[in-house]
Amino acid sequence: MAGETLASMKLKRPNPKHISVKEAVLPFARFPGVDTILGPEMRSTGEVMGLDENFGRAFAKSQIGAGTKLPTGGAVFISVKDGDKDLIEAPARELLAMGFSLVATRGTARVLEAKGLPVAVINKVLEGRPHVVDALKNGEINLVFNTTDGAQALVDSSSIRRAALTLKVPYYTTMAGAAAATQAIQALRTGSLEVAPLQSYSL
Repeated sequence: MAGETLASMKLKRPNPKHISVKEAVLPFARFPGVDTILGPEMRSTGEVMGLDENFGRAFAKSQIGAGTKLPTGGAVFISVKDGDKDLIEAPARELLAMGFSLVATRGTARVLEAKGLPVAVINKVLEGRPHVVDALKNGEINLVFNTTDGAQALVDSSSIRRAALTLKVPYYTTMAGAAAATQAIQALRTGSLEVAPLQSYSL
């Protein structure tokens, strides 16, 4: 902006020994009826940051700072769009290894079963009761991974997002978020998070 190049400033390349994860604080719960899906509107009321020596712990800290309590056990509901079905195996397998159980809609369940993963099938809301929102309200689901593709799928899954929000069940709508949450849960299960002064995280 000032007309100078970064190369001309002879800046020292930082070599941090830590990972920083910034998370937006989105107070959807204060606005009844608002969908939790992200869009172009500015909905964040602030930001928090998690700092640690590895990504899993840093992400876990960022979630805690934003008010999300990640589970260390229980059942995870998985329903992902076709383009993500090949990517869901890794986090699903890791969660199984940590003792979680898997619950999925029929299309996702077929993919997971084909990979040799045990999974319980549950109805979408439009398929009739008992369905995934019933399971959320009954406290049977502790974590949600749900990616959608297309306007109709977005509308169909809005009740799941709203129920998860109301019941404070962590909900991730991208595969990157699902993978990060899985790493964070692993970090929480393997030890306590440590707090250090900001000044100790030198570049």
